Amino acid sequence: MNTKLNPYLGFRDTARQAMEFYQSVFGGELTLSTFGDSHASEDPAEQDKIMHGMLVTESGLTLMGADTPGSMSYTPGDNYSVSLSGDDEAELRRFWEGLSAGGTVTMQLEAAPWGDIFGMCTDKFGVSWLINIAGSTP
Repeated sequence: MNTKLNPYLGFRDTARQAMEFYQSVFGGELTLSTFGDSHASEDPAEQDKIMHGMLVTESGLTLMGADTPGSMSYTPGDNYSVSLSGDDEAELRRFWEGLSAGGTVTMQLEAAPWGDIFGMCTDKFGVSWLINIAGSTP
């Protein structure tokens, strides 16, 4: 799998509705996982909220989105990240090192509950990045 670059949108309690709306506009296959599905939150109010949504269209568009947990800030207009995902671990780790240098690491690049390696950072220019290395071991 080649590395993919795509937008990742953040919502506050409306990710399911938003992602279903984008599916109605763009078509394609939508997959949604909740915080409860992944045991990613101990807050009972967040169990049915979307931890990860991904829309992949027949024309090759990929759009991801999720509900922002209550413990994290949410400001409409700043609610996006750029996602890099794939299975080329060396390439993605190199991107991580470059993007996080001089920036702020929000979540270390390490094993995630879904079995991949995942990290979040904001680069020195204020752009938020998500890195997901599929099928890797730490």
